[in-house]
Amino acid sequence: MKISMWINGEQVQARNGATFERRNPLDGSVASVAPAATEEDAVAAVDAAAAAFKTWSRTGPTERRTMLTKAAQALEAKAEAFTAAIASETGASAIWAGFNVHLAAGMLLEAASLTTQIGGEIIPSDVPGNLAMGVRQPAGVVLGIAPWNAPVILAVRAIATPLACGNTVVLKGSEICPATHGLIIEALQEAGLPKGVVNFVTNAPADAAAVVEAMVSHPAVRRINFTGSTHVGKLIAATCAKYLKPVVLELGGKAPLVVLDDADVDAAVNAAVFGAFANSGQICMSTERIIVDSAIADDFVARLSARASSLPLGDPRLGPVVLGSVVDMSTARRCNELIDDALLKGAKLVAGGTANDTLMPATLLDHVTPDMRIFREEAFGPVKGIVRVSGVEEAIACANDNEYGLAAAVFGRDVARAIQVAGRIESGICHVNGPTVHDEAQMPFGGVKGSGIGHFGGKAGVEAFTDLRWVTVQTTPRHYPF
Repeated sequence: MKISMWINGEQVQARNGATFERRNPLDGSVASVAPAATEEDAVAAVDAAAAAFKTWSRTGPTERRTMLTKAAQALEAKAEAFTAAIASETGASAIWAGFNVHLAAGMLLEAASLTTQIGGEIIPSDVPGNLAMGVRQPAGVVLGIAPWNAPVILAVRAIATPLACGNTVVLKGSEICPATHGLIIEALQEAGLPKGVVNFVTNAPADAAAVVEAMVSHPAVRRINFTGSTHVGKLIAATCAKYLKPVVLELGGKAPLVVLDDADVDAAVNAAVFGAFANSGQICMSTERIIVDSAIADDFVARLSARASSLPLGDPRLGPVVLGSVVDMSTARRCNELIDDALLKGAKLVAGGTANDTLMPATLLDHVTPDMRIFREEAFGPVKGIVRVSGVEEAIACANDNEYGLAAAVFGRDVARAIQVAGRIESGICHVNGPTVHDEAQMPFGGVKGSGIGHFGGKAGVEAFTDLRWVTVQTTPRHYPF
């Protein structure tokens, strides 16, 4: 599939005609061919967004709401195309593709609802007759940098709320799924967005740093949002700091699922299976550390390993599966290394095992200890460690013994105690008696520590993508000291 960039409402190729290929991770077949943008292409996209901002920022909320609602409908109409593109480019299952489209459409509808909720406040002033207001206004051009792992959800998240707030957008698509990201822009164009309101740039992997810096440095770009690895997020943050540009970062995770001694074991197992193995564990919120009290560990592990071992694995292009392909062989090699390291240091393999290709089974390692790499390193694949602990304090210490802090979960029948445990876990998100993988468009989504800064979602997203201004009106004569 050959795709185009979108700049100022037109489908275009790179100025120099350069392209790059994305190949299917299972058989190496060409999944998509995309333009390899130059820095000049990237600047042209920002210029188009800056020109469109002049009118889009003054467009009324009803008109913006109508277009975002139409975009949600257009996106859902492309569900079959998204499923095919995601399977081809990333190897993910139809279940995951369908979930992506459904949630992303909801994000567009939530953004549509926000258009009339971008409010301010009247602030009491000590100056007689002074009407003082805190007013939220569109910031300008927003650069969104989206990843491949939840390709529709995370690209739409980079676009929807900024548009609702009156900003214009440039989306830098992932080098791993340019066709998937291109379908999103097609849906937005079909919804009737004016030229330049949304622009789409693709680049070859080797050109990413130069293309991103060309856009971040552009005076019209006023916000950047990035979802991806902590390593790359730090590079993005450094570039934004260089140009004093505000940035929202949603980065890596090592989400703990804490199973207390009074947990409903079946409920905890169900949440662990879903949280650990949805999209083969390639989700920022994926359950990465299963921390279980020793009092119930044997029963929990037996039930969890049985469930994990039964999950269907296969090529998603050939039929329904739960686990499809991981994104590339480097993921498989990294996961194999984590398994080998843990087994060498005393862990017990209770489900799955190493893989020779990108079809990796659901894998569980019991009796994981801090000296094993999998205890702290983000696997970002279907390989999960189980850590046995004794008591609440040890469980909390284990959950916090990590550089990341995005999602977490706690299971326990004593809900008051479970809530207290949740309050002591260092994470931006925590669910009591629910899975670590949970996303809703209206919720404040963000992490702490190495998992990022800032929030997406709902009114937190409005705050991230608008400027707060202090505006006053003097309604009576004002006294001056001289």
